[in-house]
Amino acid sequence: MKRLRFVAMVAISVGLTVAGGMGSQASASGNDSFSFNAPEISGFPGGRSVELTGGGAYSLPDFVHSGGHFRCLSDIAAGPFSGCLAGQGVRWDPSALLSSTTFKCTGAAGEPLKAAETGDKTVVIFADFYRQGDGNDESFTAQMIVSETDLDPVAPGVQNVWVQGVGCGTAITNFN
Repeated sequence: MKRLRFVAMVAISVGLTVAGGMGSQASASGNDSFSFNAPEISGFPGGRSVELTGGGAYSLPDFVHSGGHFRCLSDIAAGPFSGCLAGQGVRWDPSALLSSTTFKCTGAAGEPLKAAETGDKTVVIFADFYRQGDGNDESFTAQMIVSETDLDPVAPGVQNVWVQGVGCGTAITNFN
């Protein structure tokens, strides 16, 4: 009798999984995934710089499940990270997946505005950033871009990560 119940339970579980009743949102929706390590993101006036790592999964129009580590590498006195001191920062997580954004790597008046769109090799996120001691209350909010390709092919080097009000940097990235 126990064996018959076990076989019935396995059959029901397999049937529901195949039908989608027990499948996860991640496997059912065909999400894209990413991971990255950016040891220094900078470029805006005042020597603003942060480090950022993380990853997750996303799918347009609005699914994003990601997060990671962030730390200010310098004292930042302006922009979205105003008040972040060198060494502060613990983690980041997403507030929203954005379909696109415009950005500048240096913030210079003469720098042309560039655009990035979320796709299979680029993700645009509006994120919350946290300092130790602030608990679950975000310390800063800003847009960020992670891309497999160079966001600014005209500038020397590779800029494949951007943080609003801080600048661009080179990251090791992986997209699936």
